[in-house]
Amino acid sequence: MNMEWIFLIIAGLFETGWAIGLKYSDGLTRFYPMVFTVITLILSMSLLEKALRTLPVGTAYAVWTGIGIIGTTVLGIFLFNESMSVTRIFFIGLIAIGIGGLKLVSA
Repeated sequence: MNMEWIFLIIAGLFETGWAIGLKYSDGLTRFYPMVFTVITLILSMSLLEKALRTLPVGTAYAVWTGIGIIGTTVLGIFLFNESMSVTRIFFIGLIAIGIGGLKLVSA
């Protein structure tokens, strides 16, 4: 796996971090969750920018947001008792398949 893909995957994980941080920050009114959110947002964007130097923007953005969607959905289920319906999991699985497909067809 090329470094740009590693940067992209880590950027997606940090995207999950800042999305969850937003939930915990209560509208950016709680200091430590807000600091966590800002730091993970900066790291996510910085790593996405590094990946975009060589990856196509459409592919990179789709993978980045897809990782964020999957991560925030899974953490939302476990941390916030969000729905774990079969249809919801099915469609999240389709996103995961799409990410894998984009990696396979990417130059």
